Amino acid sequence: MRSLGAIRGKLTMPRASNAPASRARRKRVLKKAKGYRGRRSKLFRYAKDATMKAQYWAYRDRKTRKRTFRYLWIQRLNAAARAHGINYSRFAEGLKAAGIGLDRKILADLAVTDEPAFKSIVDQARSALEKKAKKAA
Repeated sequence: MRSLGAIRGKLTMPRASNAPASRARRKRVLKKAKGYRGRRSKLFRYAKDATMKAQYWAYRDRKTRKRTFRYLWIQRLNAAARAHGINYSRFAEGLKAAGIGLDRKILADLAVTDEPAFKSIVDQARSALEKKAKKAA
């Protein structure tokens, strides 16, 4: 039995599967999943889900990393400032009053690596707080 297209005198086109692009996409996903355990690294269906979830977590945790480092720097500054007899919030207020524009990352690094430099910054902050208190009184 002949097809309807052949009866009308037309040739029918074969079905287009877009195979090269599909194969490239699958290879790309499997390459991203390299190193995953079991079928998550071997089979496209499972690798696709695993890589999507991994990308979601990576995006989320790039934001979280910034927060957690800020917490860490504040904790280090609080501990180092308390060792010099002042708490973190008063230290931050003194820095602002003294016009010292160092950020938490640099200050925390100084507190860990260069104790004398950090002590001089604490002393400047403390003296600026005293001047501020005298001016207010």
